[in-house]
Parts: sequence; structure tokens; C-alpha cells
Amino acid sequence: MKLISNRALREFVALHPNADELLKGWRQVIEKNSFANWAELKRSFGAIDKVGDKTVFDLGGNKYRIIAHVRFERQIIYIKAVLTHDEYDKDKWK
Repeated sequence: MKLISNRALREFVALHPNADELLKGWRQVIEKNSFANWAELKRSFGAIDKVGDKTVFDLGGNKYRIIAHVRFERQIIYIKAVLTHDEYDKDKWK
């Protein structure tokens, strides 16, 4: 799948350097695979949820959240936000 935008990941890592390796690993899994549907994505990333039309990836034992719009038919993931757990709980992405 193609990831849009890596900028959101870089900006988050600038503020939270401890998340760097975790986010790199997530990005590599996304970019090296194709996912035909929600079930395939869920098998690779067990800790994901649907929130409206967005997909929320829970990373690092719930430390971080990636909110994204997944377009399976085009094999594209658009990152809407990368947040800490606390930021997510405060609805900073809506």
C-alpha cells in the first residue's frame, strides 16, 4: 500500500523521539503489503478499530494512535493524525 503522508509521522517523531522505531516498523508493514479489505488489515494489525470512516491503529501497547483513511480499492492510506493516547482521548483529531 502507498502511505500518504510520511510528513505526519516525521512531525510526530520530532515531538516524541521514543516513537521513531515503532512508527518505522508500522510504515514498513504498510508499504510492503497490500490489503484487500478490513479483515486482512486486522490480521496484520490486531489492535485497530473503525471510528466512522476512519481506521485507528493502536500502537506501542496503546501509547500511540494513528488515525487514517484507508482506500483498499486504490491501495492508499491517508494519515489524518498521529497522536499519543492522551491526545486521542481528548479528541484532538476530530
